[in-house]
Amino acid sequence: MAELDLNELNRRMEGAINSLKGDLAALRTGRASANLLDPITVEAYGSQMPLNQVANVTVPEPRMVSVSVWDKQMVGKVERAIRESSLGLNPITDGTTLRIPLPELNEERRRELVKVAHQYAESARVAVRHVRRDGMDSLKKSEKAGDIGQDESRQQSDKVQKMTDDTIAEIDKLLSVKEGEIMQV
Repeated sequence: MAELDLNELNRRMEGAINSLKGDLAALRTGRASANLLDPITVEAYGSQMPLNQVANVTVPEPRMVSVSVWDKQMVGKVERAIRESSLGLNPITDGTTLRIPLPELNEERRRELVKVAHQYAESARVAVRHVRRDGMDSLKKSEKAGDIGQDESRQQSDKVQKMTDDTIAEIDKLLSVKEGEIMQV
């Protein structure tokens, strides 16, 4: 059995954090963000494409997102995709540009967004725990097979646990920052 690869476990844990960062960036706060439209896909040229592959997304003002569609024939499809998304946005078409004003978030909507952020964070924590479990299982197999001794196994498992604790602390920190942004009026 190969020795436990801590770098591989770390890479997988970082993947969970990067996924969480992407999910949180797409959550709406009181300010406009170009990442707000990342989850939206558009039916273009016979396939589903991310919005940022058919248009340029900018933030000209704190409460406005601007989408410049590259292909004139795509404007209607992009507008429909934005309207039908779960973000509750109503774009205003102006030629090949869509202006999307962001309405004020009320208290109830803010609380819903915080709940969604908590769900994203919990999913990331679960992913990190799965990585830890895989690492611990690998250590137990190595120890059972006689590839490593008990002391070595204990040292490695302590390292895996510390890596897990650090990663979960980072997830909690990202969540609390996002929660603060969402609840800020």
